[in-house]
Amino acid sequence: TGPQLNAQLEGWLSQVQSTKRPARAIIAPHAGYTYCGSCAAHAYKQVDPNITRKIFILGPSHHVPLSRCALSSVDIYRTPLYDLRIDQKIYGELWKTGMFERMSLQTDEDEHSIEMHLPYTAKAMESHKDEFTIIPVLVGALSEAKEQEFGKLFSKYLADPSNLFVVSSDFCHWGQRFRYSYYDESQGEIYRSIEHLDKMGMSIIEQLDPVSFSNYLKKYHNTICGRHPIGVLLNAINELQKNGMNMSFSFLNYAQSSQCRNWQDSSVSYAAGALMVH
Repeated sequence: TGPQLNAQLEGWLSQVQSTKRPARAIIAPHAGYTYCGSCAAHAYKQVDPNITRKIFILGPSHHVPLSRCALSSVDIYRTPLYDLRIDQKIYGELWKTGMFERMSLQTDEDEHSIEMHLPYTAKAMESHKDEFTIIPVLVGALSEAKEQEFGKLFSKYLADPSNLFVVSSDFCHWGQRFRYSYYDESQGEIYRSIEHLDKMGMSIIEQLDPVSFSNYLKKYHNTICGRHPIGVLLNAINELQKNGMNMSFSFLNYAQSSQCRNWQDSSVSYAAGALMVH
């Protein structure tokens, strides 16, 4: 229910410091709030509602094979807090590029990678709730070249201080049900190995180098479900850095759904971070 959810979000946000505000982009998880709500708060606390007017939400596609990016076909996303309006003007600009397809209503409703960010977005922005729009983008399994193309396209939006990018991603999905069981014994328990693997990837993201991130994924195959949205963000940042913009990204929180100690266990990792423009 609305009031219950509102109280939950308020509780998590109240326990977190805003040290990287105003964030120009955040990376935050999209699992059930009981698992990752407190982690996500670390990212959303960096959002400044006073300056943010357009929020791009880039989420990976879990249900449909998609080689490009897709736009929603609705005007409004409902949340238990209040309705969020999709920016039809920006949608028009994106649509004109010929680089996007339309999500079917079914895909839109099935996909949780964007949906899970809507209540947090609404909460972070509630002091200016009638003054902003959202631009949801479903990101497919892009090639590196496509990540670069989309990065270039989004870079001009990322350059604007009144825009915020929300990049939706969980980190390592470990265990038999995810068909991923990388284990580096030198790290000790399995969950420590997972943390080490994730933190390696996180520190590469903090270096803001899309090529190193791709190489890391090729080497370890870490099951970071939002790797393509992250790739698009890193390429957009890269484009702006070439034009002399000075930025830094910091991860602020890391968590795991449970601690894996044997081969029967499974877990999902979560990380929250923020991009600042200096």
